[in-house]
Amino acid sequence: MSTTGRRVGRPRAQQRADSGLSAREELLTAAAELFTTRGYAATTTRAVADRAGMRQATMYHYVAGKEDLLAELLESTVTPSLALAGKLLADDATAAEDRLWELCRSDVALLCGGPYNLGALYVLPEVRAERFAGFHRVRDELKGAYGTLLAATRAGAALDEGELALRTDLVFGLIEGVILVRRSGPERPVAAFAAATADAALRIVGARPD
Repeated sequence: MSTTGRRVGRPRAQQRADSGLSAREELLTAAAELFTTRGYAATTTRAVADRAGMRQATMYHYVAGKEDLLAELLESTVTPSLALAGKLLADDATAAEDRLWELCRSDVALLCGGPYNLGALYVLPEVRAERFAGFHRVRDELKGAYGTLLAATRAGAALDEGELALRTDLVFGLIEGVILVRRSGPERPVAAFAAATADAALRIVGARPD
């Protein structure tokens, strides 16, 4: 992202004509690129501000620092899937197998569909800090939704509590594990990859979509 010709120095509340993004969105985009290419620890706030086309001092009008950016990026990989999970849980007219498959497919498409592999940020040691409790809470809620849908399938209904928890862990681990597979094969078409992963998830459950 070139910074040539960009105005810097004053807080900006309006979208910029050159990118169509607000200042905060530009910072998030810059942080996503730098955190996933240079590494979180190696990226300074100055580097993020420069990439976004603003001075470092201006950046602090929008975010408190790197941790704010990382927290928001992490939550952006989970909250859309949690919203979809809520709709799928409420859809009693559709078979649980189909709803679980769709959640898996959509979740993988979200994790792999952006220009940067944000899921790779999950393994950062910094993410264990209390500042990221919001991300972990939303992620746990999403995992719980996976478990509820899994239990509602015909195969899941036959499992005892321990086996159900194990299958939920395996399915959720498979979905989040796509971040590693994507690293080794970023050229894979996202739609086909997402559907294949959803198929594999239901095989773990012992079910298949109707």
